[in-house]
Amino acid sequence: QVRLEESGGGPVQAGGSLKLSCAASTYSVQTYCMAWFRQAPGKEREAVASIDGNDYQSFANSVRGRFGVFLDAAKNTLNLLMTNLQPNDTAMYYCAAKAPGRCAIASIRRWGLTPWPYWGQGTQVTVSP
Repeated sequence: QVRLEESGGGPVQAGGSLKLSCAASTYSVQTYCMAWFRQAPGKEREAVASIDGNDYQSFANSVRGRFGVFLDAAKNTLNLLMTNLQPNDTAMYYCAAKAPGRCAIASIRRWGLTPWPYWGQGTQVTVSP
């Protein structure tokens, strides 16, 4: 059973930065397609960043240039570096994992959430004006 646990969320002012981490147990993060999703109240869950074991990274247009994603093999974590945060970035952020392949954001949008069997509980990010 794959277990994922997010950390690092919290309140931040607009223009600020946060780093989210997702600790994985029972498997190596480098063997899966990993992604960060977010869900704001009343909105659908959306993918914001993904990465695979070959360090192929993909970002949603809304965060490209502001967010970075990387794997830390030593700590077995997936990480999301968020800069220049804005109030519309406020959401619950989730990490997720699935089998390799179709890891780009465009593929995630096409195939939806069904291919993603492993999810963390989420961490809240709240950006104030």
